Amino acid sequence: MEILRYAAFTDDPAGGNPAGVVLDATGLPDADLQRVAAEVGYSETAFLTPSGDRAAAVRYFSPRAEVPFCGHATIATAVAYAERFGPGPIRLQAPVGEIRVDTAGGTATLTTVAPATRAISAETAARLLGTLRYTTGDLDPDLPLRAAFAGAWHPIVALRDRARLAALDYDEPALAALMAEQDWTTVAVVWRESATVLHARNPFPPGGVWEDPATGAAAAALGGYLRELGLVALPADLTIHQGADLGRPSLLHVGLDADVTAGVRVTGRAVALA
Repeated sequence: MEILRYAAFTDDPAGGNPAGVVLDATGLPDADLQRVAAEVGYSETAFLTPSGDRAAAVRYFSPRAEVPFCGHATIATAVAYAERFGPGPIRLQAPVGEIRVDTAGGTATLTTVAPATRAISAETAARLLGTLRYTTGDLDPDLPLRAAFAGAWHPIVALRDRARLAALDYDEPALAALMAEQDWTTVAVVWRESATVLHARNPFPPGGVWEDPATGAAAAALGGYLRELGLVALPADLTIHQGADLGRPSLLHVGLDADVTAGVRVTGRAVALA
């Protein structure tokens, strides 16, 4: 098995979010996939089973468990695939459905499955804020607390102040338990600088990682949330800054069509790690 390592949503190996990439995992049992992901140690490793004609099944494993969809590992995989086999479209069959990816010049754009949002009960919201050590006074009143989906579920917690985002701290065991109960993959904690520029941090205790430096799945979910709730003028191109507070700056671009049922586009660069 050849294991590649790429940083996604950056062109600097010192930035972005590292991901493991296995371009051919044909026939490997789940136990081996999980073992490799744990040994690689990144928040996710993507495993492809090629099916011909630039198509493949893809599965994503964190060091602790399989996840249904991972944006940064998809971007890393697509760039690695394009460097090996040439640029162009790639069709990836993920556990959540088909993910279409276009590649060119070290950049990849994925299109998610149809996004969705759902309410979070008052009790669950209170527990979530408690584990994050926030109060309702910390929240942006214009961006309501919701769970959002574009391949995986993420609660969207929007803050009114950039300093509170920079000071992110949380009760890891309590948050991990709540996320397991609610089937959340990461928590998208965000601050909106302007209508189309946002800053994000994503705790990821279910994967055994304190925080993701870049989270494509959560960026897509955030875009779907803003569109469905009418919180951004459409069509829209969003810029999301992530990872700066961890010393691994990342840049994610999110494209939104006017159709609320359409998949969300997430674009980023990726670079091979030594």
